[in-house]
Amino acid sequence: MPGALRGPDRLAFLLALVPYLQDHDTVSVTDVAAHFDVTPERVRDAVTLIAVSGVPGATNQYQHGDLFDIQWDEFELNDRIVLTHLVGIDDAPRFSAREAAALIAGLQYLSALPENADRAAIASLMAKLTRGASAPPTQLLAEKSGSADALALIATAVQADVQVEFDYLNGAGEHEHRFVDPLRVESVDRDWYLRGWCHLRSAVRTFRLDRLVDLRVTDRPRTGQPVSALPDRLFEPSAEDLTVVVELPESALPLLADYRPERVTDKVHTEKVDGDRCRVRLRLASFHGLKRLVTGLPGTVTVIAPGEARRVVADWAAAAAAQYETPAAPTERA
Repeated sequence: MPGALRGPDRLAFLLALVPYLQDHDTVSVTDVAAHFDVTPERVRDAVTLIAVSGVPGATNQYQHGDLFDIQWDEFELNDRIVLTHLVGIDDAPRFSAREAAALIAGLQYLSALPENADRAAIASLMAKLTRGASAPPTQLLAEKSGSADALALIATAVQADVQVEFDYLNGAGEHEHRFVDPLRVESVDRDWYLRGWCHLRSAVRTFRLDRLVDLRVTDRPRTGQPVSALPDRLFEPSAEDLTVVVELPESALPLLADYRPERVTDKVHTEKVDGDRCRVRLRLASFHGLKRLVTGLPGTVTVIAPGEARRVVADWAAAAAAQYETPAAPTERA
């Protein structure tokens, strides 16, 4: 049985009741009582009090337009509550149509994350933003990444508390079969990463979603590795990492933050050379990771050592350039 409300509880109930009624065009007294866990009599008394409350207008007197109003026939005959006039609440600042649209787009993005698999609260908030904006917000749809299907499968595995299974294209370009306890999904710019306990390596590992091949949800239960087992940083150095020396302008050092976020400005690992250029030692999982670095900073980074790293990048660049070669015409070949 719902208990009697104390003074502070009565005030909190009244403050929560008006927005609730505003969100419901028509609602029965019994439904309101069940929602707030109070008696129907308490709801009727509160509605009666609200109907004679308001904000004094310019005359400092409570005129008809200065008070809340309800459909009294519905209330007295059918025990239903329908607000017909609001005061005070409508004067509160509102989001503009553009602000509401931006927030709704952000919520659409968040709803794709596995940890937000229960999207009821997000959908309710988007509906409130739409109703509460000063004008109808522009209809926007957040672009879904190519990893949307993988995100959905990982969310299913998290809810079922089971492992995921996939073939993974590692940094060396090799496929390996993995069983992983999914712990967290994170994004860096446009790339998504799965962080979890890898049963092949018996350690926490990070996987790019666009490198997962044939991702499946298994019936193998997770081993109970806690989320607290995850390192603070997304990318952690490993004893198997390879050391590479690259040369670039000193002003471009911050662009290497994704590769060595903790040491790009460390003088021990940075050596000044001619002019404003400097050499930096990086640690990568494989030399193939240099392809992404060179592509992202064309003409800025020069690979200095070791020789194998230079060969990998040179071969890759030559293969790319060969795709643009124009075959000679028949007469020219003759």
